[in-house]
Amino acid sequence: SVMRLEGYVQVSNGSGEDYENAQTRVIVGQVHMIDQIAELARRQYPYGSPLTLPSAPASGREGTMHREVGMMKMAMGGRSFDLNGPKPKEIVKEGLSEYFIYTIEGTETIPTGWSKRLPSFDQDGVPVVNLYKFDEDRYGPQTVRFLSFKNDKEHKLGQTPVPGGLLRVFRSADAAKSLSYEGQSEFKYIPVNEDVELNLGPAPNVLVEPKVMDFRSENYQTDNHGDIVGWDEVREVKIEVKNTRDIPVKVEVRRGFDARKWEIKPAGDCGDYEKVDKSTVKFTLKLEARSSKVFTYTLTSHFGTRAEN
Repeated sequence: SVMRLEGYVQVSNGSGEDYENAQTRVIVGQVHMIDQIAELARRQYPYGSPLTLPSAPASGREGTMHREVGMMKMAMGGRSFDLNGPKPKEIVKEGLSEYFIYTIEGTETIPTGWSKRLPSFDQDGVPVVNLYKFDEDRYGPQTVRFLSFKNDKEHKLGQTPVPGGLLRVFRSADAAKSLSYEGQSEFKYIPVNEDVELNLGPAPNVLVEPKVMDFRSENYQTDNHGDIVGWDEVREVKIEVKNTRDIPVKVEVRRGFDARKWEIKPAGDCGDYEKVDKSTVKFTLKLEARSSKVFTYTLTSHFGTRAEN
């Protein structure tokens, strides 16, 4: 599937001073002290000024204070937000050292205690993967939805890092392109060519229900005194996966086991089966809209001397 990715910069003034006709810059990345010192050294006034300064007699150049505040907020599937006319403000992005500076076109008047949201970019057709994960050891008994993509050219991104912020996800609900809220996730600074996996929270419309259908112990081993020193435990487990949404979904079911040595025999419509590590297996299933699948597995766990054979 694909998404439309819209980025916004929200500038908030909590300084106690009104800034009139101030230029806004947002620094993205890790700023080192040597870079800060170099920037201060190039300013006419080391701590800046909120006002446009008069021309200097010697050079004829204008001094402009740059208000460097901001945070990035992103929304998918939303409409353009226009503050100052039909054309969104341009944001110039420059790479310096290990960070980027976003310079917002023109100037803004931001009274103290006020905020403004300015458009940063709008990219359509970004390939994304929607994945629903069920892992009782990590997320409890609920299914959690994840959205993943990569900040690279293949995903129609990758020109600059993406500032950290908040991602809100919306889905087109009908032919009129009305929007339906799907979830949100906070994320940190995303460098170029970095993979992104965003946790959108619980997904009550995709259900995974595991049930232990049978349990038994067998193959007992004893020592010379007749004490049990080894045995097997066998569990028959049924897992039902339900998709109540009106679109197809991809579901990943992980199961963790405590035994040091075990074998598993899946059966039924279990999708792609994979052993992740020495204590975890993964089943990946694709479900059509408003459908369900059922599969089973037999887990044999070995304990004591049975785990040594």
